[in-house]
Amino acid sequence: MIVRSTQDITGTERDIQSEDGNWRSKRIVLGGDRVGFSFHETTIQAGTVNNFHYANHIEAVWLIEGEGTLTDRETGEKYEIGPGSMYLLNGNERHTVEPRTQMRMMCVFNPPVVGSEVHDENGVYPLVEVPA
Repeated sequence: MIVRSTQDITGTERDIQSEDGNWRSKRIVLGGDRVGFSFHETTIQAGTVNNFHYANHIEAVWLIEGEGTLTDRETGEKYEIGPGSMYLLNGNERHTVEPRTQMRMMCVFNPPVVGSEVHDENGVYPLVEVPA
């Protein structure tokens, strides 16, 4: 059994902030936990524009605080999202998140991230395998 809190993670190597300060990800479960997914609490700052593309991962996002616009850059379709909204990037869609108010969301990645990934110039995380 694994028991962790976001307080336990704050200020550790599991607490990641983007270089531009737009978002922060507290990685509660990582690939090294060997459960087949990773689980993160992510906060995105209001008034920012955030382009993401998880070409190597499926991501499910459940928004629990804040509101804003999610844009599917593949189709141009826009969604207004708020507390209780969930979106699933089951087609590795390029997407943009633009919070009007600070957003806090819970995110699941499959395959799991290991914690050392950094978004590249296209917003993509590389696929990093957990050593056996």
